[in-house]
Amino acid sequence: MANKKRLNCSDSCTKLFTYWRTRTLYSITIGYASFYLIRQNFSLAIPSICNDLGYTKSDIGTVLTVGAIVYGIGKGFFGMIGDRYSARYIMVTGLFLSAIMNIFLGFSSIIPSFMIFWTLNQCFQSMGWPPSARMLTHWFSPTEIGTRWAFWNTSQQIGSATVALMAPIILNYFGWRYMFFIPGIVAIGLAFFLFNRLRDTPESLKLPSVEEVTGFASAAIKGNNSNSSKNNEKLSYLDTLKMALSNKMVWLVGLANFFVYICRMTVFFWGPTFLLESKGSSITGAGFQMAFFDIAGIFGGICAGYMSDKVFKGRRGPVSTVFMLALSITVCELWLVPSNSYILSSVCMVTIGFLVTGPQILVGVAASDFASKKAAATASGFTGTLGYAGTALSGLGIGYVADNYGWNSVFIGTIIAGVFSAVLFMFTWNAKSKILTDKEREENGKQQQIL
Repeated sequence: MANKKRLNCSDSCTKLFTYWRTRTLYSITIGYASFYLIRQNFSLAIPSICNDLGYTKSDIGTVLTVGAIVYGIGKGFFGMIGDRYSARYIMVTGLFLSAIMNIFLGFSSIIPSFMIFWTLNQCFQSMGWPPSARMLTHWFSPTEIGTRWAFWNTSQQIGSATVALMAPIILNYFGWRYMFFIPGIVAIGLAFFLFNRLRDTPESLKLPSVEEVTGFASAAIKGNNSNSSKNNEKLSYLDTLKMALSNKMVWLVGLANFFVYICRMTVFFWGPTFLLESKGSSITGAGFQMAFFDIAGIFGGICAGYMSDKVFKGRRGPVSTVFMLALSITVCELWLVPSNSYILSSVCMVTIGFLVTGPQILVGVAASDFASKKAAATASGFTGTLGYAGTALSGLGIGYVADNYGWNSVFIGTIIAGVFSAVLFMFTWNAKSKILTDKEREENGKQQQIL
Protein backbone atom coordinates (compact mmCIF):
# COMPACT_ATOMS: atom_id res chain seq x y z
CA MET A 1 0.00 0.00 0.00
CA ALA A 2 2.56 2.50 1.07
CA ASN A 3 5.40 3.93 -0.94
CA LYS A 4 8.39 4.69 1.32
CA LYS A 5 9.59 7.58 -0.85
CA ARG A 6 6.27 9.33 -0.55
CA LEU A 7 5.98 8.56 3.14
CA ASN A 8 9.51 9.68 3.89
CA CYS A 9 9.53 7.53 7.03
CA SER A 10 10.63 4.13 8.27
CA ASP A 11 8.93 0.75 8.00
CA SER A 12 7.70 1.18 11.56
CA CYS A 13 6.02 4.45 10.52
CA THR A 14 4.33 2.70 7.59
CA LYS A 15 3.11 -0.12 9.81
CA LEU A 16 1.86 2.39 12.38
CA PHE A 17 -0.17 4.22 9.74
CA THR A 18 -1.73 0.94 8.56
CA TYR A 19 -2.47 -0.11 12.14
CA TRP A 20 -4.21 3.16 13.03
CA ARG A 21 -6.37 3.39 9.96
CA THR A 22 -7.47 -0.24 10.37
CA ARG A 23 -8.23 0.47 14.02
CA THR A 24 -10.15 3.62 13.07
CA LEU A 25 -12.24 1.78 10.47
CA TYR A 26 -13.35 -1.07 12.70
CA SER A 27 -13.89 1.28 15.67
CA ILE A 28 -16.20 3.69 13.87
CA THR A 29 -18.03 0.70 12.38
CA ILE A 30 -18.70 -0.73 15.84
CA GLY A 31 -19.39 2.77 17.16
CA TYR A 32 -21.97 3.70 14.55
CA ALA A 33 -23.63 0.27 14.90
CA SER A 34 -24.08 1.22 18.55
CA PHE A 35 -26.00 4.33 17.52
CA TYR A 36 -28.42 2.14 15.55
CA LEU A 37 -29.03 -0.16 18.51
CA ILE A 38 -30.68 2.82 20.17
CA ARG A 39 -32.40 4.25 17.10
CA GLN A 40 -34.06 1.32 15.30
CA ASN A 41 -35.43 0.00 18.60
CA PHE A 42 -38.22 2.61 18.60
CA SER A 43 -39.74 1.52 15.28
CA LEU A 44 -39.74 -2.11 16.44
CA ALA A 45 -41.51 -1.11 19.65
CA ILE A 46 -44.19 1.01 17.88
CA PRO A 47 -46.84 -1.73 17.44
CA SER A 48 -46.56 -2.75 21.11
CA ILE A 49 -46.60 0.88 22.33
CA CYS A 50 -49.74 1.59 20.28
CA ASN A 51 -51.49 -1.55 21.58
CA ASP A 52 -50.47 -0.99 25.18
CA LEU A 53 -51.04 2.77 25.44
CA GLY A 54 -53.73 3.26 22.77
CA TYR A 55 -51.87 5.71 20.56
CA THR A 56 -52.50 6.08 16.81
CA LYS A 57 -49.90 6.00 14.05
CA SER A 58 -50.35 9.77 13.69
CA ASP A 59 -49.50 10.25 17.39
CA ILE A 60 -46.28 8.25 17.08
CA GLY A 61 -45.60 9.77 13.65
CA THR A 62 -45.57 13.24 15.22
CA VAL A 63 -42.87 12.10 17.66
CA LEU A 64 -40.84 10.60 14.80
CA THR A 65 -41.16 13.73 12.67
CA VAL A 66 -40.06 16.18 15.38
CA GLY A 67 -37.13 13.90 16.17
CA ALA A 68 -36.18 13.66 12.50
CA ILE A 69 -36.21 17.46 12.10
CA VAL A 70 -33.89 17.84 15.10
CA TYR A 71 -31.66 15.04 13.80
CA GLY A 72 -31.38 16.67 10.38
CA ILE A 73 -30.52 20.09 11.82
CA GLY A 74 -28.06 18.43 14.18
CA LYS A 75 -26.31 16.67 11.31
CA GLY A 76 -25.65 20.00 9.62
CA PHE A 77 -24.57 21.70 12.85
CA PHE A 78 -22.26 18.93 14.01
CA GLY A 79 -20.91 18.68 10.46
CA MET A 80 -19.47 22.18 10.81
CA ILE A 81 -18.26 21.43 14.34
CA GLY A 82 -16.79 18.11 13.22
CA ASP A 83 -14.55 19.73 10.59
CA ARG A 84 -12.80 21.76 13.29
CA TYR A 85 -12.81 19.73 16.50
CA SER A 86 -11.99 16.21 17.63
CA ALA A 87 -14.21 13.63 15.95
CA ARG A 88 -13.41 11.22 18.77
CA TYR A 89 -14.92 13.38 21.51
CA ILE A 90 -17.98 14.38 19.46
CA MET A 91 -18.87 10.80 18.53
CA VAL A 92 -18.36 9.31 22.00
CA THR A 93 -20.33 12.09 23.71
CA GLY A 94 -23.22 11.65 21.30
CA LEU A 95 -23.39 7.88 21.84
CA PHE A 96 -23.27 8.12 25.63
CA LEU A 97 -25.99 10.78 25.89
CA SER A 98 -28.20 9.03 23.33
CA ALA A 99 -28.01 5.86 25.45
CA ILE A 100 -29.10 7.81 28.54
CA MET A 101 -32.12 9.19 26.63
CA ASN A 102 -33.12 5.63 25.68
CA ILE A 103 -33.30 4.65 29.32
CA PHE A 104 -35.60 7.62 29.96
CA LEU A 105 -37.74 6.55 26.97
CA GLY A 106 -38.23 3.17 28.64
CA PHE A 107 -39.92 4.93 31.57
CA SER A 108 -42.20 7.04 29.32
CA SER A 109 -45.97 6.56 29.00
CA ILE A 110 -47.34 9.84 27.62
CA ILE A 111 -46.74 11.47 24.22
CA PRO A 112 -45.04 14.63 25.62
CA SER A 113 -42.56 12.41 27.45
CA PHE A 114 -41.86 10.36 24.31
CA MET A 115 -41.51 13.63 22.38
CA ILE A 116 -38.94 15.16 24.74
CA PHE A 117 -36.71 12.13 25.17
CA TRP A 118 -36.89 10.95 21.55
CA THR A 119 -36.08 14.47 20.32
CA LEU A 120 -33.09 14.70 22.67
CA ASN A 121 -32.08 11.21 21.59
CA GLN A 122 -32.12 12.30 17.95
CA CYS A 123 -30.11 15.41 18.76
CA PHE A 124 -27.36 13.26 20.27
CA GLN A 125 -27.73 10.71 17.46
CA SER A 126 -26.76 13.44 15.00
CA MET A 127 -23.29 13.47 16.58
CA GLY A 128 -22.47 10.09 15.02
CA TRP A 129 -22.40 10.56 11.23
CA PRO A 130 -20.30 13.76 10.73
CA PRO A 131 -17.32 12.62 12.86
CA SER A 132 -17.31 9.31 11.00
CA ALA A 133 -17.25 11.14 7.65
CA ARG A 134 -14.35 13.28 8.85
CA MET A 135 -12.28 10.31 9.98
CA LEU A 136 -12.92 8.33 6.80
CA THR A 137 -11.81 11.17 4.52
CA HIS A 138 -8.65 11.73 6.59
CA TRP A 139 -7.62 8.08 6.63
CA PHE A 140 -8.56 6.89 3.09
CA SER A 141 -7.88 8.25 -0.42
CA PRO A 142 -10.56 9.02 -3.08
CA THR A 143 -10.01 5.68 -4.86
CA GLU A 144 -10.37 3.73 -1.60
CA ILE A 145 -13.05 5.62 0.25
CA GLY A 146 -16.13 4.28 -1.57
CA THR A 147 -15.37 0.71 -0.52
CA ARG A 148 -14.26 1.68 3.00
CA TRP A 149 -17.24 3.98 3.45
CA ALA A 150 -19.47 1.08 2.41
CA PHE A 151 -17.73 -1.18 4.93
CA TRP A 152 -18.24 1.43 7.65
CA ASN A 153 -21.85 1.89 6.62
CA THR A 154 -22.52 -1.79 7.33
CA SER A 155 -22.64 -0.53 10.90
CA GLN A 156 -26.17 0.72 10.25
CA GLN A 157 -27.33 -2.68 9.10
CA ILE A 158 -25.38 -4.51 11.81
CA GLY A 159 -26.92 -2.36 14.54
CA SER A 160 -30.42 -2.50 13.07
CA ALA A 161 -30.30 -6.25 12.36
CA THR A 162 -28.99 -6.95 15.87
CA VAL A 163 -31.81 -5.09 17.58
CA ALA A 164 -34.36 -6.56 15.12
CA LEU A 165 -33.24 -10.07 16.02
CA MET A 166 -33.38 -9.19 19.72
CA ALA A 167 -36.85 -7.64 19.41
CA PRO A 168 -39.03 -10.80 19.34
CA ILE A 169 -37.39 -12.14 22.51
CA ILE A 170 -37.48 -8.81 24.35
CA LEU A 171 -41.05 -7.95 23.31
CA ASN A 172 -42.48 -11.40 24.01
CA TYR A 173 -40.74 -12.02 27.34
CA PHE A 174 -39.98 -8.61 28.85
CA GLY A 175 -42.21 -6.01 27.16
CA TRP A 176 -41.61 -2.95 25.00
CA ARG A 177 -39.98 -0.88 27.77
CA TYR A 178 -36.98 -3.21 27.72
CA MET A 179 -36.56 -2.43 24.01
CA PHE A 180 -35.13 0.84 25.36
CA PHE A 181 -33.50 -0.34 28.59
CA ILE A 182 -31.38 -3.20 27.22
CA PRO A 183 -29.95 -1.49 24.09
CA GLY A 184 -29.38 1.68 26.15
CA ILE A 185 -27.26 -0.11 28.74
CA VAL A 186 -25.29 -1.93 26.03
CA ALA A 187 -24.61 1.38 24.23
CA ILE A 188 -23.23 2.98 27.40
CA GLY A 189 -20.62 0.24 27.61
CA LEU A 190 -19.78 0.62 23.91
CA ALA A 191 -19.27 4.38 24.36
CA PHE A 192 -16.35 3.66 26.73
CA PHE A 193 -14.95 1.15 24.22
CA LEU A 194 -15.15 3.78 21.46
CA PHE A 195 -13.36 6.41 23.56
CA ASN A 196 -10.49 3.99 24.08
CA ARG A 197 -10.16 3.01 20.41
CA LEU A 198 -10.58 6.23 18.41
CA ARG A 199 -8.13 8.95 17.41
CA ASP A 200 -8.89 11.88 15.10
CA THR A 201 -6.55 12.14 12.09
CA PRO A 202 -3.13 10.80 11.00
CA GLU A 203 -1.62 14.22 11.67
CA SER A 204 -2.89 14.17 15.28
CA LEU A 205 -0.69 11.08 15.78
CA LYS A 206 2.32 12.72 14.04
CA LEU A 207 1.82 10.44 11.02
CA PRO A 208 1.94 11.50 7.34
CA SER A 209 -1.32 12.46 5.64
CA VAL A 210 -3.23 9.91 3.58
CA GLU A 211 -2.34 11.85 0.41
CA GLU A 212 1.36 11.33 1.09
CA VAL A 213 0.81 7.63 1.70
CA THR A 214 -1.29 6.96 -1.40
CA GLY A 215 0.39 9.31 -3.87
CA PHE A 216 -2.31 12.00 -4.08
CA ALA A 217 -0.26 14.62 -2.26
CA SER A 218 0.38 17.00 -5.16
CA ALA A 219 -3.20 16.84 -6.42
CA ALA A 220 -4.57 17.35 -2.92
CA ILE A 221 -2.41 20.43 -2.38
CA LYS A 222 -3.59 21.92 -5.67
CA GLY A 223 -7.22 21.17 -4.82
CA ASN A 224 -6.98 22.68 -1.38
CA ASN A 225 -5.10 25.74 -2.60
CA SER A 226 -7.95 26.50 -4.98
CA ASN A 227 -10.29 26.84 -1.98
CA SER A 228 -8.11 27.96 0.93
CA SER A 229 -4.82 29.66 1.56
CA LYS A 230 -2.70 26.89 3.04
CA ASN A 231 -2.92 23.15 2.95
CA ASN A 232 -2.49 22.71 6.69
CA GLU A 233 -4.60 25.66 7.77
CA LYS A 234 -8.03 25.09 9.28
CA LEU A 235 -10.83 26.82 7.43
CA SER A 236 -13.18 29.18 9.22
CA TYR A 237 -16.80 28.12 9.70
CA LEU A 238 -17.83 30.48 6.91
CA ASP A 239 -15.18 29.18 4.49
CA THR A 240 -16.08 25.58 5.28
CA LEU A 241 -19.77 26.27 4.73
CA LYS A 242 -19.03 28.15 1.51
CA MET A 243 -16.85 25.31 0.20
CA ALA A 244 -19.68 22.83 0.80
CA LEU A 245 -22.70 24.88 -0.28
CA SER A 246 -21.26 26.67 -3.31
CA ASN A 247 -20.87 23.33 -5.09
CA LYS A 248 -23.93 22.50 -7.18
CA MET A 249 -23.07 18.80 -7.11
CA VAL A 250 -23.39 18.80 -3.32
CA TRP A 251 -26.87 20.27 -3.74
CA LEU A 252 -27.84 17.68 -6.33
CA VAL A 253 -26.83 14.70 -4.19
CA GLY A 254 -28.39 16.40 -1.16
CA LEU A 255 -31.75 16.80 -2.92
CA ALA A 256 -31.49 13.22 -4.19
CA ASN A 257 -30.87 12.18 -0.59
CA PHE A 258 -34.17 13.81 0.43
CA PHE A 259 -36.01 11.29 -1.76
CA VAL A 260 -33.70 8.39 -0.85
CA TYR A 261 -34.59 8.90 2.80
CA ILE A 262 -38.31 9.04 2.10
CA CYS A 263 -37.95 5.55 0.63
CA ARG A 264 -35.57 4.22 3.26
CA MET A 265 -37.21 5.66 6.37
CA THR A 266 -40.73 4.74 5.28
CA VAL A 267 -39.57 1.12 5.43
CA PHE A 268 -37.36 1.74 8.48
CA PHE A 269 -40.11 3.40 10.57
CA TRP A 270 -43.24 1.71 9.30
CA GLY A 271 -42.02 -1.63 7.91
CA PRO A 272 -42.89 -3.69 11.03
CA THR A 273 -46.34 -2.08 11.33
CA PHE A 274 -47.11 -2.50 7.60
CA LEU A 275 -46.01 -6.15 7.60
CA LEU A 276 -48.23 -6.87 10.61
CA GLU A 277 -51.29 -5.04 9.29
CA SER A 278 -51.11 -5.61 5.54
CA LYS A 279 -49.07 -8.75 4.89
CA GLY A 280 -50.21 -10.98 7.75
CA SER A 281 -46.82 -11.26 9.49
CA SER A 282 -46.48 -12.03 13.19
CA ILE A 283 -44.32 -9.91 15.52
CA THR A 284 -41.59 -12.53 15.23
CA GLY A 285 -41.97 -12.76 11.45
CA ALA A 286 -41.86 -8.97 10.99
CA GLY A 287 -38.76 -8.82 13.21
CA PHE A 288 -36.98 -11.35 11.03
CA GLN A 289 -38.07 -9.59 7.83
CA MET A 290 -36.64 -6.31 9.11
CA ALA A 291 -33.44 -8.16 10.01
CA PHE A 292 -33.29 -9.54 6.44
CA PHE A 293 -33.79 -5.97 5.16
CA ASP A 294 -30.80 -4.74 7.18
CA ILE A 295 -28.53 -7.71 6.46
CA ALA A 296 -29.15 -7.33 2.71
CA GLY A 297 -28.17 -3.67 3.08
CA ILE A 298 -24.69 -4.73 4.19
CA PHE A 299 -24.08 -6.44 0.86
CA GLY A 300 -25.84 -3.74 -1.15
CA GLY A 301 -23.71 -1.02 0.40
CA ILE A 302 -20.43 -2.85 -0.13
CA CYS A 303 -21.41 -3.70 -3.71
CA ALA A 304 -22.30 -0.07 -4.46
CA GLY A 305 -19.11 1.27 -2.89
CA TYR A 306 -16.91 -1.23 -4.74
CA MET A 307 -18.61 -0.55 -8.07
CA SER A 308 -18.23 3.21 -7.68
CA ASP A 309 -14.51 2.84 -6.82
CA LYS A 310 -13.42 0.12 -9.23
CA VAL A 311 -15.94 -0.07 -12.09
CA PHE A 312 -16.80 3.63 -12.39
CA LYS A 313 -13.40 4.93 -11.16
CA GLY A 314 -14.68 7.26 -8.43
CA ARG A 315 -18.02 8.18 -10.04
CA ARG A 316 -20.94 7.66 -7.63
CA GLY A 317 -23.79 8.84 -9.89
CA PRO A 318 -24.20 5.79 -12.18
CA VAL A 319 -24.54 3.29 -9.34
CA SER A 320 -26.98 5.48 -7.40
CA THR A 321 -29.16 6.06 -10.47
CA VAL A 322 -29.49 2.37 -11.34
CA PHE A 323 -30.09 1.32 -7.73
CA MET A 324 -32.90 3.85 -7.19
CA LEU A 325 -34.69 2.90 -10.41
CA ALA A 326 -34.51 -0.78 -9.41
CA LEU A 327 -35.71 0.15 -5.92
CA SER A 328 -38.85 1.80 -7.29
CA ILE A 329 -39.69 -1.36 -9.23
CA THR A 330 -39.16 -3.56 -6.15
CA VAL A 331 -41.34 -1.34 -3.93
CA CYS A 332 -44.10 -1.77 -6.51
CA GLU A 333 -43.63 -5.55 -6.34
CA LEU A 334 -43.90 -5.53 -2.53
CA TRP A 335 -47.12 -3.54 -2.85
CA LEU A 336 -48.62 -6.20 -5.14
CA VAL A 337 -47.52 -9.24 -3.11
CA PRO A 338 -50.61 -11.06 -1.75
CA SER A 339 -51.24 -11.08 2.01
CA ASN A 340 -49.78 -14.07 3.91
CA SER A 341 -47.10 -14.59 1.19
CA TYR A 342 -44.31 -14.49 3.74
CA ILE A 343 -41.58 -15.73 1.41
CA LEU A 344 -42.43 -13.29 -1.42
CA SER A 345 -42.68 -10.31 0.92
CA SER A 346 -39.38 -11.35 2.54
CA VAL A 347 -37.67 -11.51 -0.87
CA CYS A 348 -38.94 -8.00 -1.61
CA MET A 349 -37.71 -6.72 1.77
CA VAL A 350 -34.28 -8.24 1.14
CA THR A 351 -34.10 -6.63 -2.32
CA ILE A 352 -35.24 -3.24 -1.03
CA GLY A 353 -32.65 -3.38 1.75
CA PHE A 354 -29.92 -4.21 -0.79
CA LEU A 355 -30.91 -1.43 -3.20
CA VAL A 356 -31.69 1.48 -0.87
CA THR A 357 -28.44 1.20 1.11
CA GLY A 358 -26.13 1.75 -1.89
CA PRO A 359 -27.34 5.27 -2.79
CA GLN A 360 -27.65 6.20 0.88
CA ILE A 361 -23.95 5.41 1.35
CA LEU A 362 -22.80 7.01 -1.89
CA VAL A 363 -24.51 10.32 -1.11
CA GLY A 364 -22.12 10.87 1.79
CA VAL A 365 -19.13 9.71 -0.25
CA ALA A 366 -20.08 11.96 -3.19
CA ALA A 367 -20.64 15.00 -0.95
CA SER A 368 -17.20 14.49 0.62
CA ASP A 369 -15.68 14.02 -2.85
CA PHE A 370 -17.13 17.24 -4.20
CA ALA A 371 -16.41 19.43 -1.15
CA SER A 372 -12.87 18.07 -0.38
CA LYS A 373 -11.78 16.56 2.93
CA LYS A 374 -11.48 19.98 4.58
CA ALA A 375 -15.26 20.36 4.37
CA ALA A 376 -16.18 16.66 4.30
CA ALA A 377 -18.12 16.63 7.57
CA THR A 378 -19.94 19.86 6.66
CA ALA A 379 -20.95 18.61 3.20
CA SER A 380 -21.93 15.19 4.53
CA GLY A 381 -23.86 16.81 7.35
CA PHE A 382 -25.67 19.11 4.91
CA THR A 383 -26.78 16.23 2.69
CA GLY A 384 -27.80 14.43 5.87
CA THR A 385 -29.93 17.42 6.85
CA LEU A 386 -31.76 17.25 3.52
CA GLY A 387 -32.06 13.49 3.94
CA TYR A 388 -33.68 13.91 7.30
CA ALA A 389 -36.13 16.39 5.87
CA GLY A 390 -37.28 13.31 3.96
CA THR A 391 -37.22 11.36 7.22
CA ALA A 392 -39.44 13.99 8.84
CA LEU A 393 -41.93 13.50 6.02
CA SER A 394 -41.74 9.73 6.57
CA GLY A 395 -42.76 10.10 10.21
CA LEU A 396 -45.90 12.23 10.60
CA GLY A 397 -46.59 12.36 6.85
CA ILE A 398 -46.59 8.60 6.29
CA GLY A 399 -48.39 7.97 9.59
CA TYR A 400 -51.15 10.42 8.56
CA VAL A 401 -51.43 8.99 5.06
CA ALA A 402 -51.58 5.41 6.38
CA ASP A 403 -54.28 6.35 8.93
CA ASN A 404 -56.44 8.33 6.51
CA TYR A 405 -55.77 6.98 3.01
CA GLY A 406 -54.34 3.49 3.57
CA TRP A 407 -51.12 1.74 2.65
CA ASN A 408 -51.78 1.95 -1.12
CA SER A 409 -51.20 5.70 -1.04
CA VAL A 410 -48.02 5.18 0.98
CA PHE A 411 -46.64 2.89 -1.72
CA ILE A 412 -47.50 5.26 -4.57
CA GLY A 413 -45.68 8.10 -2.81
CA THR A 414 -42.63 5.92 -2.10
CA ILE A 415 -42.37 4.80 -5.73
CA ILE A 416 -42.56 8.41 -6.97
CA ALA A 417 -39.85 9.44 -4.47
CA GLY A 418 -37.57 6.68 -5.80
CA VAL A 419 -37.95 7.87 -9.39
CA PHE A 420 -37.27 11.52 -8.45
CA SER A 421 -34.10 10.47 -6.64
CA ALA A 422 -32.86 8.51 -9.67
CA VAL A 423 -33.41 11.53 -11.95
CA LEU A 424 -31.37 13.80 -9.65
CA PHE A 425 -28.55 11.25 -9.44
CA MET A 426 -28.43 11.16 -13.25
CA PHE A 427 -27.22 14.77 -13.27
CA THR A 428 -24.11 13.68 -11.33
CA TRP A 429 -23.35 10.77 -13.68
CA ASN A 430 -19.87 11.96 -14.74
CA ALA A 431 -18.90 13.92 -11.62
CA LYS A 432 -15.75 12.99 -9.60
CA SER A 433 -13.80 14.45 -6.71
CA LYS A 434 -11.48 17.37 -7.49
CA ILE A 435 -8.46 15.39 -6.26
CA LEU A 436 -9.20 12.61 -8.75
CA THR A 437 -9.77 15.11 -11.56
CA ASP A 438 -6.51 16.92 -10.78
CA LYS A 439 -4.64 13.62 -10.57
CA GLU A 440 -5.97 12.52 -13.97
CA ARG A 441 -4.96 15.86 -15.52
CA GLU A 442 -1.51 15.54 -13.97
CA GLU A 443 -1.07 12.03 -15.38
CA ASN A 444 -2.43 13.06 -18.80
CA GLY A 445 -0.01 15.97 -18.86
CA LYS A 446 2.92 13.65 -18.16
CA GLN A 447 1.82 11.29 -20.94
CA GLN A 448 1.58 14.15 -23.42
CA GLN A 449 5.09 15.31 -22.47
CA ILE A 450 6.39 11.79 -23.12
CA LEU A 451 4.65 11.68 -26.51
